[in-house]
Amino acid sequence: MQGWTVGEAEMPILGFGTWPMKGPTCREAVEIALECGYRHVDTAQMYENEREVGQAIANSSVDRADIFVVSKIRKGNCRPAAVRETVRESHDRLDVGTIDLMLIHSPNPRVPIPDTIGAMNELQDEGLVEHIGVSNFSVEQLRAAMDASETPIVTNQVAYHPFRDQSDLLEFCIDEDVVLTAYSPLAKGDVIGTESLERIGDRYGKTAAQVAIRWLIQQENVVAIPKASSRRHIEENTEVFDFELTDTEMAEIFELSGGLRERLRRLLRI
Repeated sequence: MQGWTVGEAEMPILGFGTWPMKGPTCREAVEIALECGYRHVDTAQMYENEREVGQAIANSSVDRADIFVVSKIRKGNCRPAAVRETVRESHDRLDVGTIDLMLIHSPNPRVPIPDTIGAMNELQDEGLVEHIGVSNFSVEQLRAAMDASETPIVTNQVAYHPFRDQSDLLEFCIDEDVVLTAYSPLAKGDVIGTESLERIGDRYGKTAAQVAIRWLIQQENVVAIPKASSRRHIEENTEVFDFELTDTEMAEIFELSGGLRERLRRLLRI
């Protein structure tokens, strides 16, 4: 599967989101996702499903080395001592060896970003975590994390879909070689039934959801992590590599969020 490389991190361009699945539902969905070709699985302390994600990986015939595992530190666990303690707990629950990528789930205004990043760097030195990143950070907060870290900030995971303009953040990520990971890429299902997405999809024999995912992963430095629980939708979300949107179609979808055309032209390099 295609992907983006930041430093030594290689992130598959399409990941499998697991919020809010728990228990057997989560485990079974991740097992199906791995069968269907996903090689990037996203979880978090807050989701309370790390153990099930780890079990699914252990049950899979896919080599662990081929799976990019991402988890996130709870906002309330950002103090250095809590970072060290809870990431070890995540490591034990996942039971997959080194966690490929650990993120700060959300900035904690009561804890300086350098304090949290410093503790995460220590965990990298110890081998519990391979790469680090952030989630729900603004441009300014992302810059602070980058300045504080001894290693690359691989990604900023944020809500991004056709109705959510993230062009300022994306421009910064492109300039600074950071991946923007798009969670809720289907806008919690709101893309389904959107006239323009349906119309574009009809040209390629694709659904509105597939068009939305394709729009995301066709952008520079963007990774998408759609969530699904049924085999049909899990499979459907992977079927986005056999067509390509035109520049005009890309711009039309960008305009759903009210973005400025000149900004879109810069992003699209047109």
